[in-house]
Amino acid sequence: MNYFLQPSELPYELPDFEAVDKALEDGAIIPAFQTAIDDHAAEIAAIAENPGEPTWENTFEALEQSGEMLDRVLAIVFNFSGSLATEKIQEIEAKISPVLAAHNSDMLLNEKLWKRIQAIPAAEEGSEEEALQKYWTRRFVRGGANLSSAERQTLREIDSQLAELTTAFGTILQQATGEHAVLLTSEDEIAGLSDSEKAYFAAAAKEEGKKGWLIRLGLPSVQPVIESLSNPEARRKVHEASLDRAQGSTHDTLLKIAKLRARRANLLGYDTHADFVAEVETAGSRQAVEDLLNQLTPAAVANAWGEYKRAADKRAVSGTGNAAGGDDAEGELTGADWPYWAGQLRAEELSVDEAELKKYFPLDSVVEAGAFYAAERLYGIKVTRREDLKGYHPDVKVWEVTEGESGEEIGLLLTDMFARPTKRGGAWMSSFVDQNNLKGQAPVVVNVMNIAKPAEGEQALLTIDEVTTVFHEFGHALHGLLSDVRYPSLSGTSVPRDFVEFPSQINENWALEPEILANYARHVDTGESLPAELVAAVRAQSKWGQGFATAEYLAACWVDLAWHTLSSDDAEKVTDVEEFEANALQRAGVDMDGIIAPRYRSAYFNHIFAGGYSAGYWSYLWAEVLDADGFQAFVDTGAAHGEGDGESTKEAEQIDLGDVRAAGERFRRMILSRGATIDYEDAFWMFRGQQKSVEPLLRRRGLDGA
Repeated sequence: MNYFLQPSELPYELPDFEAVDKALEDGAIIPAFQTAIDDHAAEIAAIAENPGEPTWENTFEALEQSGEMLDRVLAIVFNFSGSLATEKIQEIEAKISPVLAAHNSDMLLNEKLWKRIQAIPAAEEGSEEEALQKYWTRRFVRGGANLSSAERQTLREIDSQLAELTTAFGTILQQATGEHAVLLTSEDEIAGLSDSEKAYFAAAAKEEGKKGWLIRLGLPSVQPVIESLSNPEARRKVHEASLDRAQGSTHDTLLKIAKLRARRANLLGYDTHADFVAEVETAGSRQAVEDLLNQLTPAAVANAWGEYKRAADKRAVSGTGNAAGGDDAEGELTGADWPYWAGQLRAEELSVDEAELKKYFPLDSVVEAGAFYAAERLYGIKVTRREDLKGYHPDVKVWEVTEGESGEEIGLLLTDMFARPTKRGGAWMSSFVDQNNLKGQAPVVVNVMNIAKPAEGEQALLTIDEVTTVFHEFGHALHGLLSDVRYPSLSGTSVPRDFVEFPSQINENWALEPEILANYARHVDTGESLPAELVAAVRAQSKWGQGFATAEYLAACWVDLAWHTLSSDDAEKVTDVEEFEANALQRAGVDMDGIIAPRYRSAYFNHIFAGGYSAGYWSYLWAEVLDADGFQAFVDTGAAHGEGDGESTKEAEQIDLGDVRAAGERFRRMILSRGATIDYEDAFWMFRGQQKSVEPLLRRRGLDGA
């Protein structure tokens, strides 16, 4: 029997991963996909060919009801392609992507269906029905519904090619990233690493039958490990491997993607792909995006140069000189050296031992006593482990989310926290089932991270950045879990890219709120609370190095926009990826003589060439404007301390739990539960009490006085 024919019988329609594994092993998933495609095509044809007058029920709701089997198959393939990307999964994704693209084109270019959609009267203003009507209308128009027959055929061909190429980019990049792992073979090379880090990297080497310490690369340009490596040659090896991975191997693919996107945009009547993308974001236009980036870039670069000089001065007075394995204190501070010396300076000025600080942030405590606890205080929900339910990998845990007082079922959360070779880098939230009231489905969502897996019997200890990421991704999860809408297409995180990061980024703020921090920041061995002096250091650390962080992020934004502000004719002229990237950084004023690399260079910029953020990497920054300003609503209502205070127990006691719940309920009702049914600017205004301002962001990143 085809497992995918019917919804899973497990609670909340959680996929039966044992049955899924069997379908993968015996090759049944490809036939299942084809059956699902055929079934959905038949459903679409029935809607389009319906002889009756177009109605809301027989058109829009019928569209929302269609494709259930296809959704089940795709949920497995696309989730596994990120977290369990075996060769088999990669082959499956490569096979189905162009078929799926062609199928979607067939639907969006179906003239009879388009006429039915146009024939339905406008829904009530401000209603969920209006939002759905706009969604489908916009999707058809942007999918080419108004093009001529010849143009439609061209669009089909472009979409099919893009589906193949973006899938190929991700596959090639994952392979190249794995191949560029750095093997360190001497004790001198690993100087500066903690015992636990050495053990982790040694285990990684052993997994691949090698002796030494294997440094696998994460997605960003700057690898966190170089902050700890005291040997400059080791730092150089890791940094260069990171920057050079995929150089050449992805170039042809990304050039084709950029050219096809430019052609597609021009075909649909847009000057560039960036204009096409920005139109449906809350930013509204490419100009608005560029205005924000231009407002931040000069100050960020100035701050970064200041930080660079301080790091260089720290090295100069360090006394390492030209000792064996040491730095040349007279030479240029390179991009590989900067993070290390900045880290040394931070440890000195903040008086914090990073290895000791991590002992206060065990993973389980951060998740359960931190992120889950904060959500319980805010939204009145309860998160409980379901050990009777199994995930898709032994490392995956399953949690049930319920209303705290009533016990009413909300949904399931899967957490997949540890790195493995088959998982792409980074962190993300995705879903297996989207909440919707039309079909009575509760959400099943997953948080994925790449934390180093500890040795058997030990706990994973997190950096401050990793703590923040836990809260960030759980913010996305809450957006999916607390959704309360009728239609699947409008559910949870199905919102513009520059708004989808708002709930996740605002959730980061709770990580450093005194009451939350005191609840989860406890020593892994003693259970002791984080000492007051370390609390202050943690809060100060969160603001450390904002010049560097902002500059590398902005550089990536400008690279993204450079590729996607090309006209079709201009895109055809680009042949040299590295030269194009260098020129783009120079024009934007973020090249910094090559000292700071963009957070992602073109060759490994998975977000924009395979990850759905093309011409939209800036959306994190746009959302941070909302977050930096929006969190003040919690502060103003007495639900949070914010950045100005909160270190002392006395101050912590001033928070009233009733105020916390009231503010949380407002955010849940106005933002989290509404999915894509709202006017985003109006929703923010209603929650915040005023229109957004960029000033809080400038203050947070230390750019207001630069």
